[in-house]
Amino acid sequence: MEANLTNGICKQVNFNFTQVFIPTVYVNVFVFGLVGNCFGLKSVHDNWAKLGNTNIFVLNLCVADILYLFTLPFLLDYYVKDQTWNFGDVFCKTTRFLFSINLYGSIGFLTCISVYRYLGIVHPLRVKGRIRPHYSIGITALVWILVSVQSLPDVFFEKSYANKKACFDTTGDTSIDSYLTYSITRAVTGFAVPLLIMVCCYGHVAVTLFNKKDSGDAMLKLRCLRLVMILALLFSICFIPFHIFRNLNLQTRVWKKKLFCRGWYANIYVANQISHGLACLNSAINPLVYLFSSDERL
Repeated sequence: MEANLTNGICKQVNFNFTQVFIPTVYVNVFVFGLVGNCFGLKSVHDNWAKLGNTNIFVLNLCVADILYLFTLPFLLDYYVKDQTWNFGDVFCKTTRFLFSINLYGSIGFLTCISVYRYLGIVHPLRVKGRIRPHYSIGITALVWILVSVQSLPDVFFEKSYANKKACFDTTGDTSIDSYLTYSITRAVTGFAVPLLIMVCCYGHVAVTLFNKKDSGDAMLKLRCLRLVMILALLFSICFIPFHIFRNLNLQTRVWKKKLFCRGWYANIYVANQISHGLACLNSAINPLVYLFSSDERL
């Protein structure tokens, strides 16, 4: 939910769409995400030795998904009950924090998998046998720390109005200017930078595979192509729209606060809600990564 207070000049936002669309998404993500990640955990367990050094990243990607999935029943209750939160302010902030952890943790671990894939294909002789499991454990710990540092400031913003049971996914209008700055900073560090790293990695991988003529590399090319397609799906559906429309919606709220209103603000709000629902889908799509993350070259 957004804290879209409107004054007498600005057009009132219709929240009916949110109360129908978001619960529908949550139900589907919870069911398919939980089933997919349970199979993912089993796959990681059964193929632990075959997954190479990426297994630690895959496991933590799965953990990040499951942590968020367990908050969905409470958020579903919130939207079904006309956006009334009955679980306290602390737990409200915890659920919003876990969404951020899941989103940026997923991006972080996908970036790590991409870098390892890049090293295994482009520099196989340099890294063969040199990347030890404890390196992957250290990198995993660093990802969790960075994602937590990025997400922690969110819990210090208000998530409800006085005497009203709400649980905003951003903040109230009184702090909206500061939150917009925070949101843009987090989008750059937690999304844009990793995206740039992945584009560079797979760009170099594509050139390397294209120049290889060995027939034995056909399966490697196919696996790499599948992983790139899944990442393209994740970013084009889940991550890119979310960061664009979330910050656009925050900006419209800043303008509305200054009594600068336009009729298309309501459309931005709807687009933001759709992109938020799509961002949740990453927990259901991530299990596909487990199938194509193997890299025996490391």
